[in-house]
Amino acid sequence: MNLQTVAEFIRLALTALRLNKLRSVLTALGIIIGVASVIVMEAIGSGAAIAMQQQIASLGTNVLNVMAGSMRIGGRQLGVGGAVPLSEKDLRVIRERVPGIAAISGQLNGSVTAVYGAANWSTQVSGVHAEYFDVRPWPLVAGRYFTAAEVASGARVAIIGASVRRELFAAGTDPTGELLRIGNVPFEIIGALGVRGQSGGNDADDVIIVPLTTARSRLVGRGFATVPDAVGNIAARVADGYDLAETQGAVSAVLRKQRRVNPGEEDNFTIRNFASLLQTRNEQQKTLSYLLATTAAMSLLVGGIGIMNIMLVSVTERTREIGLRMAVGARGIDVLAQFLTEAILLCLAGGLVGLALGVGITVAIAYVAGWTVSIGIGTVALAILASAAVGILFGFVPARRAARLNPIDALRYE
Repeated sequence: MNLQTVAEFIRLALTALRLNKLRSVLTALGIIIGVASVIVMEAIGSGAAIAMQQQIASLGTNVLNVMAGSMRIGGRQLGVGGAVPLSEKDLRVIRERVPGIAAISGQLNGSVTAVYGAANWSTQVSGVHAEYFDVRPWPLVAGRYFTAAEVASGARVAIIGASVRRELFAAGTDPTGELLRIGNVPFEIIGALGVRGQSGGNDADDVIIVPLTTARSRLVGRGFATVPDAVGNIAARVADGYDLAETQGAVSAVLRKQRRVNPGEEDNFTIRNFASLLQTRNEQQKTLSYLLATTAAMSLLVGGIGIMNIMLVSVTERTREIGLRMAVGARGIDVLAQFLTEAILLCLAGGLVGLALGVGITVAIAYVAGWTVSIGIGTVALAILASAAVGILFGFVPARRAARLNPIDALRYE
C-alpha cells in the first residue's frame, strides 16, 4: 500500500465523515470526554504529587523529628505527647553523642495574639534555637536571623512569617525594627521570612519565630511546669554521608538511656523522618495514579464502544455503496481500510479536541482554585496514541463486516 493509496483512503474517509457531521460529532463525543478526563485527572494528580514533594522537601528529607511519646499511668494509656516533655538535656546529649548531627534545634509551639498599632492577629509562635534555620532553611526577605547569644540571653526579638506580615503591616512595608506585642510582651522585629505556603493543610507562613528561651519564659512555658527547660519537639538535620536510618537508631539508643527507658519497655518518645513520609506519599500517589488510569480507560472504553456501534450502523446504511464499490473492482481489503481509516480519523479528531478541552479545563482549575497542576508531554502523547488505538480496536469489527459483504447481496440490499 503506497502513500497515494493511503491519501485516497483518507480523502474518502473525510468525505464520509463530512456528509454526516452531526453523527460524527456525537460519535466522537465519547473519545473527547475520555481524553479530556485523562488530561485533567493526570494533571491534577501529578500537580498534587509535585506540591506534596515540594512541601516535604522544604521541611527536609534528611531531618529527624523527635517528640515526647505516650506513656501509661495507672493502667491508662496517654496519647502522643503525654510523656515527660523533651528537655535541653535531651537535646544536648543528642548533639554530643550521636555522630552525623549537623544541626539541631528545639521547637516550642503555642498560640498567641500579636498586636501592632490598631491591628491584631491570632497566630502561632515557635520558640527555636539559633540552629533552627540550619535544620530547616527558610530564606529571609528582610532583616536577619537571631543569634545563639540572643537565645542564651532570652532576647525579645522576633522573625515574622509572610501571613503575619500581610495581616499586620501595609503592603510593601519593611517591618524590621518595629515593636510588636506578642501576648502583651513587646518584641523587636528583626526579620521577615519568605513565603513557604501550605504545609500539612496549614498555613506555614502564619507564624512568629522567637528565641526558644524567650518563648519558654514569657509566652508558652507555663504548660511545661514539670520540665523547666522544656524544648518542645526536637528537629535534627543529619549531615550528608550519614545513613538516616542508622542515625535515627543512634538517637533512639541515646534517648532511651537519657530518659531511663528500661530494656523491654516502650519508648516514651517518638522519632519520625520526612524521608519515610515521602516514600509513603509516593506509594499512595502510585495507587492514585492506577485508579485515575483505570477511570480514564473506562471512559475511553465507553467512547470506543460508541464508535463501534455507530460504525456498524454506518456499514448497514452504506451496504449498497459497498456493493457498488466491490462491483467495480474494490477488494475486501480496500473496504476494510476505508472503514478502518474513518474510525481512526474520528478517534484522532476526538483525541485532539479532548486534548484541547482537557488543557483548557486544567488551566481554568489552576487559575480559579490556585492548585498546582502538571501536564507532561508523555501524558499528551499517551492520550493521542490511546485515541488512535481505540479507533483501530473498535473500528476493526465494523470494517471487517463491511469487507466480508457479498457484492451481489449488497447491491440487492434495500
